[in-house]
Amino acid sequence: MLVEMTADAVVLPSASGGLTSAEVAHRVAAGRVNRTTSHTERSIGSIVRANVLTPVNGIMVTLFALILAAGYWRDALFIGVVVANSVIGITQEVSARRELARLRVLSAPRAVVVRDGVSREVAADEVVVDDLVELRSGDQLVVDGEVVAIDGLEIDESLLTGESDPVSKSVGGLARSGSFVVAGSGRFVATAVGEDSYAAGLAGRAQQFTLVDSELQRSINLILKWLVPIIPVASILLFLSLYDEAENWQEAMQGTVAAAVAMVPDGLVLLTSLAFVAGVLALSRRQALAKQLATVEILARVDVLCLDKTGTITTGDLSLANVELLDRRDSGVPTANGRDCDVGKVRDVGEIGEVDDVVRSALAATATADPAPNSTTRALRDGLGPGPDWTVTATEPFSSARKWSSVSFDGRGTWILGAPDVLLGAARPEPDVEGVGDRVRELSLRGIRVVLFAHSAGPIVEQRLPPDLRPVALIQLHDTPREDASETLRYFREQGVELKVISGDNIDTVTAVADRVGIERLGEGTDARGLPDDIDELAAALEADTVFGRVVPEQKQRIVAALQSRGHVVGMTGDGVNDVLALKDANLGIAMGAGSAATRSVADLVLLDNRFSTLPVVVDEGRKVINNVERVSNLFIVKAVYAVLLTVIVALASVPFPLLPRQLTLIGTFSIGVPGYFLALAPERGLVRPGFLQRVLRFSLPAGIIAGATTYVVYEYARRHVGVELDEARTVATMTLLSIGLSVLLVVSRPIKAWKILLAVSMGMSYVVIGLIPPLRDFFELVFTDIADVWIVAIIGVAIASVAVALVPIVVPGLRGYRDTAPARK
Repeated sequence: MLVEMTADAVVLPSASGGLTSAEVAHRVAAGRVNRTTSHTERSIGSIVRANVLTPVNGIMVTLFALILAAGYWRDALFIGVVVANSVIGITQEVSARRELARLRVLSAPRAVVVRDGVSREVAADEVVVDDLVELRSGDQLVVDGEVVAIDGLEIDESLLTGESDPVSKSVGGLARSGSFVVAGSGRFVATAVGEDSYAAGLAGRAQQFTLVDSELQRSINLILKWLVPIIPVASILLFLSLYDEAENWQEAMQGTVAAAVAMVPDGLVLLTSLAFVAGVLALSRRQALAKQLATVEILARVDVLCLDKTGTITTGDLSLANVELLDRRDSGVPTANGRDCDVGKVRDVGEIGEVDDVVRSALAATATADPAPNSTTRALRDGLGPGPDWTVTATEPFSSARKWSSVSFDGRGTWILGAPDVLLGAARPEPDVEGVGDRVRELSLRGIRVVLFAHSAGPIVEQRLPPDLRPVALIQLHDTPREDASETLRYFREQGVELKVISGDNIDTVTAVADRVGIERLGEGTDARGLPDDIDELAAALEADTVFGRVVPEQKQRIVAALQSRGHVVGMTGDGVNDVLALKDANLGIAMGAGSAATRSVADLVLLDNRFSTLPVVVDEGRKVINNVERVSNLFIVKAVYAVLLTVIVALASVPFPLLPRQLTLIGTFSIGVPGYFLALAPERGLVRPGFLQRVLRFSLPAGIIAGATTYVVYEYARRHVGVELDEARTVATMTLLSIGLSVLLVVSRPIKAWKILLAVSMGMSYVVIGLIPPLRDFFELVFTDIADVWIVAIIGVAIASVAVALVPIVVPGLRGYRDTAPARK
């Protein structure tokens, strides 16, 4: 029951019945509506700029201008890579933007406003100034306002202030956007909307489509950070060396541009983003909203998954199974002689009799009096029907921290609903209640959720349980496990992901449900009230058990921190307001679409259709991204390594560069660019292991050195062979490097499959076709010498280099067996 404003507060004109439709229309026309100029996704213009104005594109455009200035327009073919990168990147992000915008509408927080005296739900951006907004547990505040009515209203402002303790609100207090209700209910009048609100766009920023906290992206950015300074320095040194030997500066520039083009990993960023976007779009088709591109990567790296029970492992739809009345001699409450009464009998007053009807009426009245019912009170309402019209004098809403709620009625005392172990601990010890705890444990071990109904003659004072608290009845509720829970949890167990069930329910109930869905427990289950506060001690306790009950919200947050302190990548699933703190701090927060607005706001992944079985799909998509980006990265870094090596050798030896820019574009297209596109989207779901950057460098450095050194040796042999011209020597070098590049392609594509072999063969055949068509052959200046010795040396060089590249993953520490032994989910 809401407590209206006291005499010392000013009642706003619209506080009772809310605004009228005409008043709302007037405010909308005046722009006093909750809309901001900022958007959660990038505009089309921002997307275009982000994909066009990149450092890599800047380098390539500069090289394009230099090669045109030198007069070699045919060697400017590499600019096509810039155009392709930009067009594909823009197209993919616009597509992702459109799809995610559709899903965000389903996940976005909404508000309940009172207009024309009627409560109605509206979108967050439809709230106007002076709207009367209703608040219930789990709601996220979308505007700022002044509180005008409360019923034990407690708001968590941790998203704004970082302070996790809930703030009790009083009439006249300020409620700020970005916070959320953790207990009680209330109303407030909107005073600041849109750009004027305290945390304008806070929830939107949590949903922004970005590459946050991505190991892949950090690694690739680090690679680019190393290469960007190297390219201009190496290019300048090469130009000076070639200028001394060349007939004019134009020839020196031609060789310099060729080397620089090869050193630039032009398609790496594109194909990485493409892999991320493809993963996010694949999830969207499963009704899973990934708020960050990195979401698909992070879950694939999660090694500990924390699970709330209600609404995650179970459906969260509670149903009233039984009301077991306790023997209450000398309690002031009529006795029921310990008789059980099922739901049907409770409804039938005449059959149970007047004695039991007192308890039935009190229970129904208590459930009916809750203005913001949770799953328990909703189950009681559905099972018992409407309660009697008793006069409510005080209420104490349910809190996850307290584990109980209460309602005081005029002349009928106070009735409390709550966790049996919490209430029994406060009850006055009497012989007739000594067996209640044993009965609760018996029911809990059967997986039945038990709530204790108790009575006190006096009111609740300062949110403390009264000393005369007397147990009256045990409420038995059924909470059905999700149909897909067992299979999904078995999948994570088989993938080596450690599971931790952290629930606010009784430990016996939680362990029973965990056993029912097949979770393998390390211990017997731990009551979280005995867990230490010290992070190190808590981490040790978490390693010793799997199931934890009676966990309060702040403990869930500390559990996540303790696991992270041991180096774990932690995922957290939940649907209730008590999960928000843990979801926010986990490496990956996962919320159910049917959960509270607060959980959906802070979570990184929202399962809009509430299907727990979507999580393995997310893992698979993450593995695809990581494995495919690693393959693509290997291709591009191998190219950069052999380009740098050739640049250094040519600069020191003062010889013409062994390849023309257009020939390097040809090599890059058929050994890296086109196959890289297919690899970036390949259905590879092998198990992910840490050490992405180390593995890429351990393979790419030796493989690139092998490719560059072999190409230079063959080129020098051909160039110095009697009768071989420079353009013929360059053609031999082109064929050599392309062949080695295809060998690298096959090695990084492991495990080898038929389509990958076909891909490599088709790339090689494409090059052969170009060599057989005179106009194309002339364009790329491919001149094939008829001196057999040169080709024999080239074939031997390619064979040796290919074998050496194939041995790199075997002989280099950290690479052996990585690809071939990685299991994949069928």
